[in-house]
Amino acid sequence: MNRWLALVNRFSYWAGLAGFCLVLLATALVYQYILDYDPCVICIHVRIWVMALLLVAIVGMLLHRSRLAVLVMHFLSLLVSGVLLERAWKLLGIERGTVIGDCNFDLGMPAFLPLDSWFPWLFEVKESCGYTPPLPIGLSMAEMMVILSVALVVITLVMTVFSALVIGRGTHSAR
Repeated sequence: MNRWLALVNRFSYWAGLAGFCLVLLATALVYQYILDYDPCVICIHVRIWVMALLLVAIVGMLLHRSRLAVLVMHFLSLLVSGVLLERAWKLLGIERGTVIGDCNFDLGMPAFLPLDSWFPWLFEVKESCGYTPPLPIGLSMAEMMVILSVALVVITLVMTVFSALVIGRGTHSAR
């Protein structure tokens, strides 16, 4: 348990989370621009939430010495991971035909945050929903995203709980 408690404030945890997010985004871009699989609106939603998790991880790296900031970042990472799981689950449901969703080409972002206009290479919807590409390991991208999102929710939940314990104990282990 002490190892978990020591991990919650570590720079390396946040750097690892940021690296994981970068790998997910890079994989999506490889599939889009090299393997020619255009993203649907739910795929772009997944990218937005992965980017949000990346930003939380970057702030966590910057503020890893503050116990209160770390607790807030863990809570935000749990929240973002939960929404990411919901989006991945919906994407899988649409792919399998168990969810009927309104899947059009409108990203649905507010006028003050037109991510698809600012960063079309990353956030522009180019395909209607219905399938995701197969991965070399025999799963679809939607199936893998659900698995990874569940893992993220579990990890971020554990880290949030342990972060709260660190504050409760008044200990601090930042490296």
